[in-house]
Amino acid sequence: MSGEDATDDQSAQNPSGGMPGTAPDDRPHPDGRRNEQGIRIDPEAEAEPRRRTAVVSALVEHEPGVLSRVSGLFSRRRFNIESLTVGPTTVDGHARITLVVEETESGIDQVEKQLAKLKPVIQVGEVDDPAVRAELVLLKVRGDRPDEVHAITQMYEGQTLDAGPRTITVQITGDEQKIDDAVDAFRQFGIIEIARTGQTALARGDTPTTPGEEPGHSTQPPEDPHGAEDSETTDTTEN
Repeated sequence: MSGEDATDDQSAQNPSGGMPGTAPDDRPHPDGRRNEQGIRIDPEAEAEPRRRTAVVSALVEHEPGVLSRVSGLFSRRRFNIESLTVGPTTVDGHARITLVVEETESGIDQVEKQLAKLKPVIQVGEVDDPAVRAELVLLKVRGDRPDEVHAITQMYEGQTLDAGPRTITVQITGDEQKIDDAVDAFRQFGIIEIARTGQTALARGDTPTTPGEEPGHSTQPPEDPHGAEDSETTDTTEN
């Protein structure tokens, strides 16, 4: 075959006169894009990490300024706090801070590590399931349907704390789902004000709520099962 014949065959196969092969529009195109280094990025790997809600418990020294340090830490790190509760423990001078955060796995790990670095913090850790979780909500609703308000309050095992001709204030305690359902049920009466504590939690059974925690012990001496018998014997002998 002469050179002219070969050129004619190639022209017939590729009328556009370009390189032989599949047209650009017919070629497969990989998904994703390239970063600054020219490496193609998998769109699934690049997707935003999944967030979850975690309950973190921290034992701290009960001293002024602890909460300001904790809140300052979260503000600087831009952690998303859903709720925060604090209260005394069985150990004098200690307090428990319970935080509910919505973060990625790495974010939750950073929350624990950063809290542990604060000077007043003694122990910190996530409260794993299953755990005992509860919160409290106070609801002030309009009082023009008192019987119905009372029925809803009983249904959610709540208490009526104040009742007047214009408003009724009730208290509901329970887990987060129960509180959410109760709030939705009371909306029909018109919620005037609401105060919600946020979750607090303790691990079940003998498991410590925070790693390494040693709960305080009762200050009452243990009862001697033989003490009562000895006392009765002594009284009988004296008589």
